[in-house]
This record gives sequence, structure tokens and C-alpha cells, in this order.
Amino acid sequence: MNLKEKIEKLSNSAGVSGYESDIAGITEGYFKEFCEETYIDKLGSVVGVKRGNGSGKKVMLMAHIDEIGFMVSNADKNGLLQFSTIGGFDPRTLLYQDVVLHGERKLNGVIVPEKFSLEEQDRSKAIPIEDLRIDIGTKSKEEALSMVEIGTTATVDRELLTLEGNHISGKAMDDRACVGVLLECGSELLKYNHQLDVYFVGSVQEEVGTRGAVTSAYEIDPEIGIAVDVTFGHTSDLSDEETIEMGKGSGITIGGNMHRGLREKMIEIAKKHNIPYQIEVSPGQTGTDARSIQITKAGIPTLLLAVPLRYMHTSIEVVNMNDVESSGRLLARFIAEICESELEELTCC
Repeated sequence: MNLKEKIEKLSNSAGVSGYESDIAGITEGYFKEFCEETYIDKLGSVVGVKRGNGSGKKVMLMAHIDEIGFMVSNADKNGLLQFSTIGGFDPRTLLYQDVVLHGERKLNGVIVPEKFSLEEQDRSKAIPIEDLRIDIGTKSKEEALSMVEIGTTATVDRELLTLEGNHISGKAMDDRACVGVLLECGSELLKYNHQLDVYFVGSVQEEVGTRGAVTSAYEIDPEIGIAVDVTFGHTSDLSDEETIEMGKGSGITIGGNMHRGLREKMIEIAKKHNIPYQIEVSPGQTGTDARSIQITKAGIPTLLLAVPLRYMHTSIEVVNMNDVESSGRLLARFIAEICESELEELTCC
């Protein structure tokens, strides 16, 4: 199975924040291909360990495996399911989407307006979440709740598409394309000798508060922490200052979250090996696992590698495979070229 096929399986699989057990099992299976040890921690994050030939100093790479989704909250008298969102959705993108409900048995559904009337719909405005429903084909509240328990999660039903220019589109590219970056890095590291022990982490519950990052970083307590997440790829409605280009490498992030010395080292290595990269400016909180890593325990020197993505938090998120692959190579080179003897100087403030 090649990298694109692995990302396809990750994207097509379900794992709403707080309910990641299925996607965690898939991720752990992929980590086993290059790690000597794998486990799932108490919160549900997946950890793989690839030992180096040094004294046990650690670098942690983290990409979150959870996705945004829905939770059934009730049913109305017409048998339509009421729901709330888990994580942030744009309501404009939800109407008439196919969904899968992950209950005792899987059920198909479609998202519809509570009141369907072509004449009365104001097409200039998005329908609020509270006025949307999931139609599973039932005709009464009693029938609906006999088939679906309150609290059942749901995800958009979408399979990955291959687009032109080595682009792919699917749900949960945020952040499973970045899990792909970790997989590429692990495969590349099999070619190199490296001193640092490498901890690969598929974190949980990022979309609802970076919770897996908090617990995994605390447990592992690495000398270096690197979060890999998505950022806004260029689209016509966003300015150049708000985005980075698709297909030109990931963004090495500058900001208060990011360790200056590590950032300069990563840029140096990218230039040395002709690996494409861009600069991502994030002066405030990044909204990623990087923030939680940075402030764990007494503080962890942290980097954020940002993969450009179009149409964030929709079911058709688009990434470029060139960016995924080059990011994995960059991380592998970065790890391979850090000696334990330079760690203290490299990570000092």
C-alpha cells in the first residue's frame, strides 16, 4: 500500500473527536511498519516509538487523528433527527450532505432543512445548525429513536477523490493528510542512522481543545516537539498574506509558539537538501496541538509544520501529495541531522 492509498483509508474512515478508536487502530497498524513499539495511551492517542542510537533523548512528532462530526441530540415528531456539531462546521456546507450514523449498526442519512419549501427558502443565507435535520427514512419520533440512540455520532459520507496536479480531495484531510506526513517521515527514517528516539503521535480530541496533545506531551516529555497540521492554502477569496501556495512545500511557522533556534535549523536543512518550504506567519495562538505541546510541564521547544489545504472544515478538503511527501522528507532529514551533543545549545532560548 503506497502513501496515497494509506491516506485514502485514513480519510474514508470515521473518527469523530472523542470517538477515535477505529481510526486509532488503523493508524497504529501503519506505525508498526517502522516503529519498534506502539501503544494507545489512556486518552486514546496512538504512539509509535522508533529508537535511535543515542542515549534516549526524544523528539515527538504529532498529527491529530480526530475529525469534526455530529451527535444526535433528539428527534422531532416527523422522525427527523436533531443534531449538534462536534468541532467547527460552516453551516453553508452541510445542507443535503450524505452522512453515516455510527450506532449499534451503521445507518445512512441525509442532512435536510427542518422545513423544506423551495419557494420559502432564502438562498442568500445559510440555514442555522438548529434548523437542520438528518433524515434516515423514519416517520415518527418514536420510530427514529428506536433505531438511533441519543448521543450517536455521525460523519459525512465521502470517499477520497484524485484530482489533477497530484491533488487529492476528501473529508478529514485536516489532519489525516498530516498523519500521512508522519508515515512518510517514518519510512524515510528507515534509510538513516539517527541518535534521537522518535515518538510518532496520532493525537485525539484536537478539534475540541487539543486534549490528546496535552496528555501525550506530558507523558512523553520530549526534548523537541513538532506538531504537523494544516493551514489555509491559496484560494481566490483569501489574500496572499493569509495563505500559502499549494504544491510548494509546507509552511515552517514563525510565531510566539515556535522555537527560533529549531526553526532556523529546519530552514537550514531544507535549503541544504533542496526540499521546498514556505514561511507561515502565526503571531498569536495557532489553534493547533503546537500550543499545548509548548506549555507542557516546564515548557517544550516546539515547531509547527503547516501543510497547505483548501476548503478547511468541509467534506471536500484538498491537499497536494507533493506537499505531504516533501514534509515527511524534511522531518526525516531534520531528525537525522540533530546530534544529542548539540541539543542543549539548539533548544536554549
